[in-house]
Amino acid sequence: MTKQRRTTKILLYLLLISGTIFALFPFYWMLRTALVGSDLIFEITPTFFPKHLEFHNFRDALQAQPFDRFFLNSSIVTVANIVGVLLSSSLCAYGFSRVDWPGRDRVFGVMLTALMLPFAVVMIPQFIGWRTLHLTDTLAPLIIPAYFGGGLFNIFLLRQFYMGIPRDLDEAAFMDGANHFTVFRRIIMPLSSQSMIVVGLFTFLNNWNDYLAPMIYLSSEKNYTLMLGLTLFQGAYSSQWNLMMAAVSLVVLPSLIIFLFAQKYFIQGIAMTGVKG
Repeated sequence: MTKQRRTTKILLYLLLISGTIFALFPFYWMLRTALVGSDLIFEITPTFFPKHLEFHNFRDALQAQPFDRFFLNSSIVTVANIVGVLLSSSLCAYGFSRVDWPGRDRVFGVMLTALMLPFAVVMIPQFIGWRTLHLTDTLAPLIIPAYFGGGLFNIFLLRQFYMGIPRDLDEAAFMDGANHFTVFRRIIMPLSSQSMIVVGLFTFLNNWNDYLAPMIYLSSEKNYTLMLGLTLFQGAYSSQWNLMMAAVSLVVLPSLIIFLFAQKYFIQGIAMTGVKG
């Protein structure tokens, strides 16, 4: 290895290490705040490595608010959305990619234009609709939409993957007497496991970390999700930042674990769905 290549490699590693430190520092500061007393949070000269760690902050945070109820609500919403999105978006994607019907591509193109609409545009009409149905302050507005399409982006993602599966497999199955449901269940679904994992990961992260939708539809504390439950630490005159950061650390933990163990499937699925035409 030449001196120039060695220097370039060292600079590259230094750049990567610097970027890693920059990206991980917020997580470190979150844990640091969660493990200190309230008197050390706003000190003039911050201590990066506190001498005394207050591990009881995690226990106090869980006891300060009914986080068992918040965790149950978030789990119900997340699991129900994963099931609904995987089921409905895969069926819609199959209809737009494997079933020939008049105007299919034009309808799909019109649907994609809705991706350009920000959530703020449809937020008020959706709230009025759910209020008319008397379903506000329930988990229904957070779950039911997943069973009606599963989201345009998920449909697009799965359709792009389905388009890359050879149509010869469908024709062979049809010659053996199979119908579309059989082709979908026995051919398309087994071959699209990685893309389904990607959609499942997106759905988990979007719903587990969602704050805006629960804030719009939920008003009773018993129906709060974890993200809304965290706001209860912010009082009118003071905030328990150490307890809040302890609770945030516990809330973020499932997302980190899932990403660490599933990042290989996430990257592979993105690559496979991104190159299919």
